[in-house]
Amino acid sequence: MSIPVGKVSTYGSVAAAAGYPRYHRAVAKLLRIDPVDQLPWHRILGAGGEIKLRGDAAHEQRSRLKLEGVEFEGKRVNMDEFEHLFKPWEVYGDY
Repeated sequence: MSIPVGKVSTYGSVAAAAGYPRYHRAVAKLLRIDPVDQLPWHRILGAGGEIKLRGDAAHEQRSRLKLEGVEFEGKRVNMDEFEHLFKPWEVYGDY
């Protein structure tokens, strides 16, 4: 939820922010099984900024990101420009 509009992150970064740095596959699997619209699932990409989904889901993800202003260079997002870097207070925020 802390990835803002127009920014992206990777499965690995999300896993690390959740305290499980080696569980990038679990994040990917969870989002593929139940991509709830309340969660910004489309803002999470594979390493290097590449969409890892297939078929219609990949087109949907790319379309949503473009609507938010995220730009692609071929099949990849320019991570230097669009990557969201988690801050400690986002990772361990007040609950």
